[in-house]
Amino acid sequence: MKFTSEQLKIMDSIISRYPRSRSAIMPLLHYVQAIDGYVTERGIETIAEILNLATAEVTAVSSFYTQYRSEPAGEYHVGVCINTLCAVMGGDEIYESLTDHLGIENHETTKDGKVSIERIECNAACDYAPVVMVNWEFYDNQTPQSVKDLVDSARAGNPRPPTRGPSKLRTWKENSEVLAGLNDGLAHEGVSAGSASLLGLQISKNGGRQ
Repeated sequence: MKFTSEQLKIMDSIISRYPRSRSAIMPLLHYVQAIDGYVTERGIETIAEILNLATAEVTAVSSFYTQYRSEPAGEYHVGVCINTLCAVMGGDEIYESLTDHLGIENHETTKDGKVSIERIECNAACDYAPVVMVNWEFYDNQTPQSVKDLVDSARAGNPRPPTRGPSKLRTWKENSEVLAGLNDGLAHEGVSAGSASLLGLQISKNGGRQ
């Protein structure tokens, strides 16, 4: 099945933002995920065709970056950081308890299609370890129980808002649209940098005093 004329118009609008059309590969891949839930074969073929590239070139990008999935993601995709600091602070325990709770493993999705899990090497938020991301939104200072409560609320249709960022957790497909560059109007909601991230700046301004 081909993409609709409206979807192709949006792809063209994404391409128009860049002086070199091939620079649109990454946002176009996100847009394909927003439609299909993952990077599909038809998505790769369409992107290659409209950018006048070989499908291998598009596939090389989609297979290199971990934000692109080659299989369907859940409506709420949970990334648990298991890198050194998060692991020491409880990330491994969170991951193990979550897989037991949901009955799925890395890169698997619950039967209802609501939740998928991924082991993340770093969420770039060490100052809030252990950190979990859902659809790339931050949930800081988590515990095994808080993450189980988080996924349960999402499956029930009432997802908890991120710790930082927008006041509402959007679905995997909705956030993929945002990553493609489509404005959801929520960019300025919530706290982007909390006190833990700004502590070093505060100390420097105070002459080394906390």
